[in-house]
Amino acid sequence: MKLFKKSIISFTILLLFLAGCSSGQRGNEEQNSKETSQNQMKVDSIKVKNKEVNKNKDENIEPEPLPTSYEALSNLPQGEYADINVVGEEAKKEIKKIFSDLPDISRNPSKKELDYYYRELLKMVQKDYEGPENLIKRLKFETFGNPEFSDSRYQFKENLNVVFIIDASGSMAQKINGKEKMASAKDSILNFVNKLPKDAKVGIRVYGHKGTGSDSDKALSCSSSELVYPISNYNEGGFQAALNKFSPSGWTPIGLALREAKNDLASFDGANNTNIVYLVSDGIDTCEDQPIEAAKDLYSSNISPIINVIGFDVDSEGQNQLKQIAAATEGIYNTVTNESELQKELDQLNNLADQWQEWLERGKQHYEGELISNDLNFRRLKLANKP
Repeated sequence: MKLFKKSIISFTILLLFLAGCSSGQRGNEEQNSKETSQNQMKVDSIKVKNKEVNKNKDENIEPEPLPTSYEALSNLPQGEYADINVVGEEAKKEIKKIFSDLPDISRNPSKKELDYYYRELLKMVQKDYEGPENLIKRLKFETFGNPEFSDSRYQFKENLNVVFIIDASGSMAQKINGKEKMASAKDSILNFVNKLPKDAKVGIRVYGHKGTGSDSDKALSCSSSELVYPISNYNEGGFQAALNKFSPSGWTPIGLALREAKNDLASFDGANNTNIVYLVSDGIDTCEDQPIEAAKDLYSSNISPIINVIGFDVDSEGQNQLKQIAAATEGIYNTVTNESELQKELDQLNNLADQWQEWLERGKQHYEGELISNDLNFRRLKLANKP
């Protein structure tokens, strides 16, 4: 009997122990389940927040459209670091510093973020690109005088006038291959006029040749532009004296020079004159005198000039503005980096001048032939009417 009671007690204790274990296990399972559920909720919440953040970021990001045509590509401004050179460890460090402001795309970026990143990068490293439009302008200029051209600017007239507008700002004192840019410009223009047909006229206007590059001289320099060689036939002594009148000095009033050039050409209307203006500059306008508007005003006047622009060893900012001036006047823009390239550009102008001279001579011969023919006809008429 005692043994039976002991067995009952032991069995009861075992049941209580098992029940306690079972209860503890269920409690642990419930706790684990609760913790798992809470963790999942946290993960889901983070995902939702991330989606909201990305959505907000996407809403705030509006990348500029990428170019979809040659024309759009050629109109993109050249980037400040278009010619960057990656050589050596120091250069790599400098590049990291330069591009450190670009957005971080290391963590699962959205398409908008990638587009924005690429567009911002392109702004910094965009190369200068010459599209087909500028090539067409070059071809048009090289076939100057073609009777099929409806634009009268590109038709030969009785008179040919070439005006150079030369940058005489302080930066033109910089040297390329040991020679001042200003000296190279003068020599190239002198070579050009030495080959110019005797019937053609030439003029030179300079700007920024007074004062210095200091702030105290800005007003003086920005109001300085002078026609040092009035538009006339080439005279060797007079032309050389004109070139000796100026040297690189101050600021860069391109707008002023273009407005004054309009006055220079006022008596040479486009109906009887082929007027060609070459603007040569090594940098951006620094006088805030609206050069693009001044170029448009000159272009749309009754002078009807062709306005071509040469950037001489110019940086990306200067290139972008000079390209805008050329584009606003349907002219050609070209960058040259040394005297040889500048001379090559002016040689194209010499070719055009030679073609004009040939056209002029053919016209005179035709006119003289008409006079002889008319005279013979008149004589025959007189003889026929003689009694």
